[in-house]
Amino acid sequence: MQLPPLTNGWVLRRYQRFFADVELEDGSRVVAHVPNTGRMTGCWAPGAPVQLSHSDNPRRKLAWTLERVDMGAGWIGVNTHRVNAVVEEGLREGRVPALAGYRRLQREVTPKAIPGTSRLDLLLEEGPGKPAWVEVKNTTLLVGDALCFPDAVTARGQKHLAELARLREVGYRAVILYALNRPEGSRFRPADEIDPDYGRILREVVRQGVEVVALRLRHAADAIEADGLVPVSL
Repeated sequence: MQLPPLTNGWVLRRYQRFFADVELEDGSRVVAHVPNTGRMTGCWAPGAPVQLSHSDNPRRKLAWTLERVDMGAGWIGVNTHRVNAVVEEGLREGRVPALAGYRRLQREVTPKAIPGTSRLDLLLEEGPGKPAWVEVKNTTLLVGDALCFPDAVTARGQKHLAELARLREVGYRAVILYALNRPEGSRFRPADEIDPDYGRILREVVRQGVEVVALRLRHAADAIEADGLVPVSL
């Protein structure tokens, strides 16, 4: 996925979750929107290099958006709004063999088969197997050699797992896809030390047939792309 033009800077602080003070290369300071609801543990520190995008939309309160941060090993994607588009592009290009061959892909769809179910990220149809519901989770927490999810207790994430299990029960494929949005880490695992209930529910729904995929996202100079699968440790 092609990124908009990016501006280099250094993050000074993040506050009130959605704001960051950034110093640009020319010495000016701006306030940037941080499109990330997580804690971003290990994804920023004062003085870390960052890249921002800029919008000329007069309706926006903040013209600058924090896109990615370098903590020493390469870019970490912190704009969660980019992730689903990158995953969609990767699926269309066949980067996830287990989900290849579907001719129709829809984003942000609410399952009608189960009343009260949340809107899920992707629905794959007209493929080699049953229609597949896919929920995508941006994953940036690094613990040792593993990238982990979640970085905070997530009742919403637990609910998504239960909904995927219900969809599996009524005959669909159900997939939880962890988009690993930083270069470190040789495997994925649930962050049991942060949300043990999430890890427990994940293992339970996997036993019920929910599939788990960990997909690495790679940051190039002006783009982000799906870059292959990473082992999953449950």
